[in-house]
Amino acid sequence: MKFKEITVCMDMYGCPNRCKHCWLGITPNGNMEVSEIRSAVNGFKSFAEHVQVYDWYREPDYRDNYQELYRLCNQLSSRSIQHFELVSFWRLVRDTEYVKWLSSIGLKSAQLTIFGCEETTDFYIGRKGAYKEILEAIEILINHKISPRIQTFINKNNIDELEHIERLIEFLDLENRCMDFGGHFSFFLHQGSCDGENEKLYDIRVTSDDLPRIPALLKSYTLKHFGKNNIMDVFGRTEQSLYEELSTDHSTSTYVNVSPVFYIDKDFNVYPNITAPSLPWCLGNLKKDGVGTVLDNYIESNSLAQRTRLTVSLCDIVKSKGDKTSKRLFTKDDYITFVLNKYCRY
Repeated sequence: MKFKEITVCMDMYGCPNRCKHCWLGITPNGNMEVSEIRSAVNGFKSFAEHVQVYDWYREPDYRDNYQELYRLCNQLSSRSIQHFELVSFWRLVRDTEYVKWLSSIGLKSAQLTIFGCEETTDFYIGRKGAYKEILEAIEILINHKISPRIQTFINKNNIDELEHIERLIEFLDLENRCMDFGGHFSFFLHQGSCDGENEKLYDIRVTSDDLPRIPALLKSYTLKHFGKNNIMDVFGRTEQSLYEELSTDHSTSTYVNVSPVFYIDKDFNVYPNITAPSLPWCLGNLKKDGVGTVLDNYIESNSLAQRTRLTVSLCDIVKSKGDKTSKRLFTKDDYITFVLNKYCRY
């Protein structure tokens, strides 16, 4: 099979944070050599018309040689890559050259995450001082004419702190300050998918009864960001409703497509970009098995999770691992991934 495009994302150095909402999960940081990214990428090139390369899939620009890595990824990619609107706030407050570099490559907006007050944000990010660093990062971005885009993940234990975030946005006058340099401030909130670290927060996942507690300004920003008219369209449906629908769905499905994205962890294990990199999704190891075997495993759905979704009816997965009484809110695709991950583990 000749792929149209393969995107390779390597967790070369890991992440400075240990976020409790992270759908990618928390794993030990690595220290890959630059030569290893060249070797890994070259292995994929004969299997695809185009190959796109990124040196990270958790924290962008984490290490000191971020400029070198960005240039290298562009050199190794078939087509020029653009810097995502995701940046390292850890680096923003420690490296005065970083924001200048971001501006020089044309970045106009950068996303930051706040969970509520200082204590709550530090708790969710897993690092004391993170909240203060985020506030400092906002000022650094605005001073260099890069618009901050703030997201908030809400659960039952931080939804009452949304008023703090609303006051913070107004106090910092973010909308007007971005407009002053021709930028655009935006904000959105959601519950996130229920995989990786976020799956551990299942018990405190929001229900429809929680949504009226969202302040009007934050609700307005969120609807605008997602292009929705109703906040329930952002948060999806109750697990009870999804269970009722999907418990009669006998379909199976494949995750194979002609333009896949692969995650390569610090040990060179490879996973498809479906959910958190984990054992049920592992396609093999680049160094031990080689690219050909890894791609064959992907095409043939040989990972446990892919094989399960391809051969086990959705209704059986849902009835085995779903909760038909739960009022927790999910989008449909996120719920299917949630129950599939549980099914593959237990």
